[in-house]
Amino acid sequence: MGDSLSALRFFPALASAAKICLGGWIAREVGGGKFAQAFAAFTVLCAPIYLTFDNFFSMNSFEPVFWMTCAAIALRILNGGNEKLWLLFGLVAGLGVLNKHSMLFFGSGLAAGMLVTQARWVFRSIWIWLGAGIVLLIFVPNLLWEIRNNYPTIQLLHIVIGTKYSTVTPLEFVAQQTLLTHPLAAPVWLLGLWFFLRDKEGKKYAFLSIAYFVVLVEMILLHGKIYYQAPAYIMLLAGGAVWVEKRALSRTGAWLKPVLVTPLLLGAAIAAPLAMPILPVQQAIRYCNFWDVKSVHVENVPLGDLPQLFGDMFGWEEQVQAISRAYKSLPGGDRQKAALLAYNYGEAGAIDYFGQGYDIPKAISGHNQYGYWGPRNYSGEVVVAIGFTEQRLRQSFEDIRPFETISPLHAMPEESNLTIYICRKPKRDLEASWREWMYLD
Repeated sequence: MGDSLSALRFFPALASAAKICLGGWIAREVGGGKFAQAFAAFTVLCAPIYLTFDNFFSMNSFEPVFWMTCAAIALRILNGGNEKLWLLFGLVAGLGVLNKHSMLFFGSGLAAGMLVTQARWVFRSIWIWLGAGIVLLIFVPNLLWEIRNNYPTIQLLHIVIGTKYSTVTPLEFVAQQTLLTHPLAAPVWLLGLWFFLRDKEGKKYAFLSIAYFVVLVEMILLHGKIYYQAPAYIMLLAGGAVWVEKRALSRTGAWLKPVLVTPLLLGAAIAAPLAMPILPVQQAIRYCNFWDVKSVHVENVPLGDLPQLFGDMFGWEEQVQAISRAYKSLPGGDRQKAALLAYNYGEAGAIDYFGQGYDIPKAISGHNQYGYWGPRNYSGEVVVAIGFTEQRLRQSFEDIRPFETISPLHAMPEESNLTIYICRKPKRDLEASWREWMYLD
């Protein structure tokens, strides 16, 4: 499959299937029958946030799988499963931490939830501590890298919170959670919270609701993006589905089933074009404007004619085509030593991905992780730069020549009106000055 678009969407599609199965699995573990299992899986399938996550290759697609697999394993153990399953829990949680450090937040929520509920007996087992040891063992290399580099992840969070990241009040944060699973499905996960906290059969699993609230408080205090809470809703939707089956259907009869399913299906059909690029571009623009999608944004960035989710899908190959023209305009001798310097990881990633088709070298960039990879042994004698202002480049080069300015259609404003510069006569070697190019954002 290589690195084709189909390949990049294949693994998120598998993650989507896993999330749907986990919804049914968790519903079964907490006492749900066939309808509860199917209804839980259905609500996960219809949730706009998961439709969004699973449309492209990102750690966000896999994050809920790690969180909810850990929750499901914990439930299996509480329901009489072999306590050695804590070792599997540790493996999954450790991989989850490597996927995204937010796994630590969910882990803290689970630990707190078990500690203050009847599930606290699990801490008497040696196997849970061995599982925790596996998590630590997997995480240690990454932790050592963080320590050696002065905790760049924490530095990044300090920089972006309140600047690049949009901040909302605690009340707004809570209110906007209903958008993640769709407002019509919000009653289901709210019932899930009730089921785990107050229902006589669900109380056994109260640690799941406690975990949800612990993570919610952590995200509000840290000013996280509203979707950082999203992985937790699978277990709540499962709990809500079980409550519906046990407490509602027993009173109303089967007629309630289509009454519940139909509006959720219609809601998912309305939300799908806002979560996935399934409409032609002009229709998508009109549809997003109709639903005022731009009013809900997680980053403080200027928007073009599309919301950020879709706008970030445009313009990259046009950038690489322009970079290729600039690179191939160089004399043969200069081309051998020319570095392709990108301002941000998006531009650098586009060069690395599309560049192989245009016979150009890998990019270098000082942005985030690219900065820690260094200048790839380039001296800076000849540099083709994209994304920078001329003023910034003049701080480092004596000779700067604009080559071409591009404005790709539908691209985000920050990726439009970009001038590509050919730079020579560096004031300092790139290796010596690399720290000046590095930044977190």
